[in-house]
Amino acid sequence: MSELIENVWKGILETSVLEGFAVITGIIYVILAAKSKISCWIFALMSSAAYVYLCFFANLYLESVLQLFYFVMGIIGWILWNRPKEELTVRTWGMKWNILNIVLSGIATLALGYFFKIYTSQAYPYLDAFIFSFCLSATFMITKKVHEGWIYLIIIDVFSIYLYGGRDLYLSSVLYLIFTIIAVFGWLEWWKIFKAKNVEF
Repeated sequence: MSELIENVWKGILETSVLEGFAVITGIIYVILAAKSKISCWIFALMSSAAYVYLCFFANLYLESVLQLFYFVMGIIGWILWNRPKEELTVRTWGMKWNILNIVLSGIATLALGYFFKIYTSQAYPYLDAFIFSFCLSATFMITKKVHEGWIYLIIIDVFSIYLYGGRDLYLSSVLYLIFTIIAVFGWLEWWKIFKAKNVEF
């Protein structure tokens, strides 16, 4: 255990300036998103742009594409959250849409994981495919203020800790540990708002 901590600490000390920038802006994004602050999308754009580059050169191709998707969703999120508050409040997808999301994202995980395992040098193809597939819907849910999006992100963040650590991106691995904690508080915050409003998608 002490050797693991030592290796993580050594990796953090050797972290590039770009990864440090991506981590800091990423943390600010999640904190502000949990508080429903529209400025969160500015930091989302900065963090995603940095991670597109970082993930590509770490042979995490799906993560790189995912970060590009995050960048686009950051723009969409900014536009949607600029609407009057009564037009976009915290809501739920309900059981039917969540089951459909899990089934479709699961199928996408298997298909993408198989493709990238056979045809590319992708590291952890099925794990990265899982994170990629479920992040697409989870990020969309956050832009629409669907509170279950945080639940998906909590699970995704836990797996991302291992994914980034396995590619020696230790600071990013620590970042996803922080994301996990913030996502729990984000869901609790949005859940309280939803229960008070009780708005269904």
